Amino acid sequence: MTTKAYVVGVGMTKFEKPETRDWQYWDMAKEAGTAALADAGVPYARVEQAAVGYCFQASTAGQRAVYELGLSGIPVYNLNNNCATGSTALMTARQFVEGGVADCVLALGFEKMSRGSLGGGSGAGDFKTSPVARHYGIMAAAHGFEMSPPTAQIFGNAAREHMERYGTTEAQLAAVGAKNHRHSANNPNAQFQDVYTVEEILAAKTVHRPLTKLQCSPTSDGAAAALVVSERFVTEHGLQDRAVEIAGQAMTTDTEESFASGSCIDAVGRPMSRAAARLAYERSGLGIEDVDVVELHDCFSVNELLTYEALGMCEEGASGKLVESGATTYGGRWVVNPSGGLISKGHPLGATGLAQAAELVWQLRGEAGARQVAGARVGLAHNIGLGGAAVVTLLRKA
Repeated sequence: MTTKAYVVGVGMTKFEKPETRDWQYWDMAKEAGTAALADAGVPYARVEQAAVGYCFQASTAGQRAVYELGLSGIPVYNLNNNCATGSTALMTARQFVEGGVADCVLALGFEKMSRGSLGGGSGAGDFKTSPVARHYGIMAAAHGFEMSPPTAQIFGNAAREHMERYGTTEAQLAAVGAKNHRHSANNPNAQFQDVYTVEEILAAKTVHRPLTKLQCSPTSDGAAAALVVSERFVTEHGLQDRAVEIAGQAMTTDTEESFASGSCIDAVGRPMSRAAARLAYERSGLGIEDVDVVELHDCFSVNELLTYEALGMCEEGASGKLVESGATTYGGRWVVNPSGGLISKGHPLGATGLAQAAELVWQLRGEAGARQVAGARVGLAHNIGLGGAAVVTLLRKA
């Protein structure tokens, strides 16, 4: 027997440039966790398990973080799944609830990062023993290895392939950044609230051609949290008005398809995302045609385009035209990344997936303020990490 799982409380800190605030990871975790509990109106004493995600802190940092909320002796699970860590924490919490292990589970993610490009190093040799060595090997075989930041390089090379294969333009890639920066102007939790034109984004500093700085997610400090509970808990505590159902969720990892083609498009995860979306649709009984609002993993502008295709929002190769048409912003078919996405909201790795969930919960409750998507009833979150993992979650107002 399984029970449905619901998110009844969410919270997050403002995402900040590293070293902007004088705080430790447990400070930001306390802020986000306290906000999620207050949002649900549930005391920490009712939490039975905690799934905590982060990438750059030491083992048992999850305990150090939740100890700021209370010393109740509950099990704490420390999770690290690269950039998909936050959604992995949410999925772990959901599985505990659906499996009947617990009625109330806290999913918490945080990151305290260092300034500078993620994964910056001196060359390909840095990756000989890395978990992503196989992915970078695919890139090096097809494109060589340059001195630009490695993550920007592999996604930038995926963009080059997309341009060569489908005729995608640099302006279409820049349109993703322009849209997400424009959306973040209405998000007080976003790291940036500046608005840029396509021309300004194209003129910004190049990180790895064709990607400019304003098309790349920054390093960030921050935390986010979600309280996941059973249907019984919702009923017993009168939380029906707060509850958002996790209608379907799936995680996939790399398969032969990720590497067989020798393409960076596949190595950075389009096959994983496509498979995760298909499973999430099957499990929820929903399809992309039912979705109103999307929070997806735009670590670089090209990944937003690749994800449109993986989620079934357009045919393969047509994503540049889709964003250019206005179909993925207010007034279009979907609103994608109303929060500003990773590009403008920020990307503290362990918190990102849970911040996506928080944004969708606010949207589905009608609590998103100036960035509210009118009439939103179904939301989709997509979170991916190289190495690899892709998580797709469908949320529906209960």
